Amino acid sequence: MTKARIAVWIALGAALAALSNGGAQAQSMSDTTVRLDGHAGGPRYDGIGSVDGGGATSVLLKDYPEPQRRQILDMIYKPKFGASVQVLYVEIPGDGNSTQGSMPSHMHRRDDTNYRRGYIWWVMTEARKRNPRLSLDGAAWSAPGWIGDAGGLLGHADERFFSQDGVDYYLSWLKGLRSVYGLDLDAIGIRNEKGVSYGFAKALRKGLDANGFSAVKVHGFDNWPDDRFNFVQDMLTDKGLRDAIAVPSAHVSPAEGATVAPDIQRMAAGMGKPLWNTEQHVYQAGFDGLIATARSFNEGHIQSGFTRIVDWYGIGGLYEMEPYSGEKEALVRANWPWSGRYVINPKLWAFAHYGQFSAPGWTYLNGGSGELKGGGSFVTLEAPNGDFSIIIETKDARAEQRFRLETAHLSHKSLAVWRSNSTEQFVRQADLKPGPAGSASILLQPNAVYTLSTTRGQQKGGFQPVPPPRAFPFPYRESFDDYGAPARRGYLPRYFADIHGAFELSSCPGRSGNCLRQAAPTPPNSWAPGWLPYTILGDDRWSDYEVDSDVYLKPGETAGVMGRLNNVGTGYGSIPKGYYLSLSASGDLVLAVVRGKVDKTKLVGDAEQQALIRAGGDVGEGGEKVLASARLAGMKPLAWHTLRLRMQGSALSAVVDGKVVLTATDALYRQGMAGLLAGADDRTMSTPTYDNITITPVGSSGDGPSATVPKGAPIYPKAE
Repeated sequence: MTKARIAVWIALGAALAALSNGGAQAQSMSDTTVRLDGHAGGPRYDGIGSVDGGGATSVLLKDYPEPQRRQILDMIYKPKFGASVQVLYVEIPGDGNSTQGSMPSHMHRRDDTNYRRGYIWWVMTEARKRNPRLSLDGAAWSAPGWIGDAGGLLGHADERFFSQDGVDYYLSWLKGLRSVYGLDLDAIGIRNEKGVSYGFAKALRKGLDANGFSAVKVHGFDNWPDDRFNFVQDMLTDKGLRDAIAVPSAHVSPAEGATVAPDIQRMAAGMGKPLWNTEQHVYQAGFDGLIATARSFNEGHIQSGFTRIVDWYGIGGLYEMEPYSGEKEALVRANWPWSGRYVINPKLWAFAHYGQFSAPGWTYLNGGSGELKGGGSFVTLEAPNGDFSIIIETKDARAEQRFRLETAHLSHKSLAVWRSNSTEQFVRQADLKPGPAGSASILLQPNAVYTLSTTRGQQKGGFQPVPPPRAFPFPYRESFDDYGAPARRGYLPRYFADIHGAFELSSCPGRSGNCLRQAAPTPPNSWAPGWLPYTILGDDRWSDYEVDSDVYLKPGETAGVMGRLNNVGTGYGSIPKGYYLSLSASGDLVLAVVRGKVDKTKLVGDAEQQALIRAGGDVGEGGEKVLASARLAGMKPLAWHTLRLRMQGSALSAVVDGKVVLTATDALYRQGMAGLLAGADDRTMSTPTYDNITITPVGSSGDGPSATVPKGAPIYPKAE
């Protein structure tokens, strides 16, 4: 045999050896060998989850037609199909802006309780229907303004939610969840990112135990600054606090370099308390978002000891113009219900690498998690029956590396291998067949995610075809008369997205049929600084158009229409950019432009909210500028009037009851969405009623046909 032929055979043999998943390949410096012992034990795995809330994140989902609405929910919650989310963490709605928008509370007032308002009950019901083992968690971001009025504050004076009112508010919501929907939370947070109150934690635990909710764990305090876990040290000496808080929790984003200090981990472990990450962020699109999310899940346990990790957020059912609208943050983008179109973000498959191969109640196997020598990380989860799954990411690897596995007291079934990389996501590879003593090895590619598992039944779910994109219906008309009983829809009209306040379907005053009413009567304890109550709809590409609404005003109230809205705040504050026309019950008519800031004389809300607005730089002279105004003679409350805001080029007109009353010129904004507005001051918010919303071309009579509007099915079919 010639030397050349010998060299070929040697090279071929080396290549075959490299392709083998098992055997005795030569050890290299970048190889990682892991020895797993099924008897090693470890902390309980409490699941990987996503948030629905923190800003009305899925408000448009309810408006999708079938089958697309069902498909989106399947992709998030159906086990072994899509993301297979194991924990759903919801916002307990509270009337105030919580990032992108607001959700209606079940108690706008102390004497008002309605367990059919809003859509979050429906989301929880649909999620549990798909996965009966889904863990449910929740907390308030915003809360109604009456909370804390009765005194008895249990925390710092600026946070009125930390009161007996706040405890009772939570208990009321939990009672409705159980009595109407047959659901219980597994855990509840003290409040999202609003500081620390030991008194409130103890009072909440006492209230839960006294009202039949002793199984509901309390976690807290769910803050994000660097001192977020400082309270853990006090739990060592404060037995009441230690008994109240079952799980120390906070918001930690490994993708942003955040970790939990080792001494905090040791303290929690010494008390027998797990640590939860109740909100992390991965703001990256495409495959970068997928692998960064997988890495954050791994590092959350490896570096910080978390046993539950919740990511913000799941379903992006909001307008694209809103902040954090889903391209980088969500698992599914559902921004287009009028067309039925939705988009699966690659990030969803990072959840699948965990969710389809494990379940809460498994174990983070001791000795089975760590860093790869060649770059990347791995985590091992063990089932009670000896099955196990290893989730591996190689985000930081620069070259191929081998992962070697030796097992004892674990299943010796072959290992299914699923991989995601930049060209294909969540694709099954050839199985690994274990050798002697459960040994196996696999060659890992850089910048990829793998799951190795003895479990079966996984699939890459999906639906085809997904409808193509289509523009928002135009001309658009909404009379609110085809909904049936408002409770069947959660009192929510299709396509409206509340930014602050609560705009709900209601009976019309002085005329038959349904109307829309701003129902929150007082400025809420808002998570984010609030402006006036307003709601939006439409297309941010609209330019020249007219927006009309009939309005009904009680004494002292103000209502308006909005146009060319192209911004609704930064995600921490809700001051828009665009135009509005408002009318008060006393006849004050105002045509104004809002520039994303507010005049310092027009701040709305309590002292804390005003301070937040100032600190955020959202105050500026001329931020809200009146372009024209008038006092209408003979105006009387308790009557219907029609407002029309006409926008054509830089020419703006205010039309009241068919008559042009004001004109102005302003060229700042040339396009944007439409909306409705209600007045407010430091103590009250107007509760006007709206009817017959039309958005039409300039100069149209308003009587022509509307574009076809898909109509999603009721979300509460049995409600009356």
